[in-house]
Amino acid sequence: MMKKYLGAAIGNCVHVGGIVNFLRLAEQEGYQTSFLGPAVSIDKLVEKTIEIKPDVVAIGFRLTPRNVEPLLKELEMHIQEKGLTDIKWIFGGTKPVAEVAGKFPYLSAIFDGTEDLDDVINYLRGRNLKEIEVSYADNIVDRISGKYPYPVLRHHFGLPSLEDTIEGVKMIAKSKTLDIISIGPDQNTQQFFFSPDKINPDLNGAGGVPIRSIEDFNKLYDASRRGNFPLLRCYSGTADVFRFAEVLRDTIYNAWCAVPLCWYNVLDGRGTRPVHESIAEGQQLMSLHAGWGIPIEVNEAHHWSLRDAHDTIGVAMAFLAAYNAKKAGVKDYIAQYMFNVPPAMHHKMDLAKMLAKVELIESLEDSRFKTYRQVRAGLASLSADLDVAKGQLAASTYMAMSIKPHIVHVVGFSEADHAAKPEDVIESTKIVRGVIRSVLDGMADMSQDREVEQRKHELIKEAEFLLNTIQMLYPESKDPWSDPKVLEDIIRKGIIDAPHLRGNPSAKGTLETRIVEGKCMAYSRKLDRVVTEKERIEELLGVEGCNTASA
Repeated sequence: MMKKYLGAAIGNCVHVGGIVNFLRLAEQEGYQTSFLGPAVSIDKLVEKTIEIKPDVVAIGFRLTPRNVEPLLKELEMHIQEKGLTDIKWIFGGTKPVAEVAGKFPYLSAIFDGTEDLDDVINYLRGRNLKEIEVSYADNIVDRISGKYPYPVLRHHFGLPSLEDTIEGVKMIAKSKTLDIISIGPDQNTQQFFFSPDKINPDLNGAGGVPIRSIEDFNKLYDASRRGNFPLLRCYSGTADVFRFAEVLRDTIYNAWCAVPLCWYNVLDGRGTRPVHESIAEGQQLMSLHAGWGIPIEVNEAHHWSLRDAHDTIGVAMAFLAAYNAKKAGVKDYIAQYMFNVPPAMHHKMDLAKMLAKVELIESLEDSRFKTYRQVRAGLASLSADLDVAKGQLAASTYMAMSIKPHIVHVVGFSEADHAAKPEDVIESTKIVRGVIRSVLDGMADMSQDREVEQRKHELIKEAEFLLNTIQMLYPESKDPWSDPKVLEDIIRKGIIDAPHLRGNPSAKGTLETRIVEGKCMAYSRKLDRVVTEKERIEELLGVEGCNTASA
């Protein structure tokens, strides 16, 4: 039989927001609810309780503490006299009022406003409020399914000191604000973990935490075994990638593997591998994790956008990243949607770009390939003025919630000024949680905006032209979209390019882009205007080459 909840604000209290939100959550969990409204007398509450026969009665009071005590005493008397002791009575109010409510043993749960959605959901699912021991899923897919439509949260964390990072992980875990802590190692860890003799000690801690041994990883994992037992994950290595993957699997139980398709090599200077070699190794790394049953995220599309590639390339590469993961046998794919890159993009056009990515990526879904949406703010979009950055983080999160994410990758508001300390991580995550709490029920659907829809369809068409061009230009390849040699060649020839690659011997580096009406567009100096993808390819390869590609 379906559990029934009855709710009311008692006495002369007219503040019903908390009760209404609680009952809405109860409905989403499949329960039957009734709401009596504001300023309900104790007599009426008892009368309706006898009539409706609920399993749980949720009462709210948000006025002064001294006014609530006589109301709760009166209710206690009725409960005893009318035999209503089998019903669960729960209370919600401000912290001072909740302290008074705590004196009444008949109240089985008391909410004081400091609870997060996780606490409320846990309660509705039969767990005691704020109990010490709660069972937390030990893998990302189950964590997502246990909370959706509430996204799980992750944040990058890694300080220049291993000891400080370990203590920070403990603090973050105890706060219960994050579901996933992404350990950020320094570059020496990524490149020379298995070759310590090559480490430049002057660069220790540059860009993240110096991790030098298996034991260091174990200490980080042990530090996370408290609070809400957050999952851990870590950047992939840029050398000895398969051995490094095994280390992450066996020490921190890597929640998912983030692997680039075209990066972490001579293109970005994070390694010395040629492009085609790193692509092939990346594909093998995807297959390896697929065999282990570990989800994959391919860090690809935003790397091009961070280097000012135009929107079409960002969309096309998002598709190719997912395509390669699927071909590698990946079952659970985490698609990262980084907003605000380049930072000058307008929100409408940025959302349109993400929706185009979503449509192309999710067109690959079937019974063997499931995708999860992960959103984040663009790192370069946050101001060095930390108060301004907090507002930007909230605004980016609000927009990103439009695509109904499964994961929110929280970017610390402090990143433009300093690497996030544990207190920064917690504060940033609370800002994001506040936005999520505000928008989950009934936010305006910006995806239906006419300009957003128009740009989304335009980008899908342009990206499909680019993808078809790649296939047509390499008829000798069995699968140009996943052929490392082809992918290397289209970068060398500028079919896939970015302005920031100028001067890189492994890339063309001649692409020019402009922000026009909030869109990042390809620009032709020859024509002195922005150009379509067909016009760009024609100019790059010549009309004959383009006609061959379009045949």
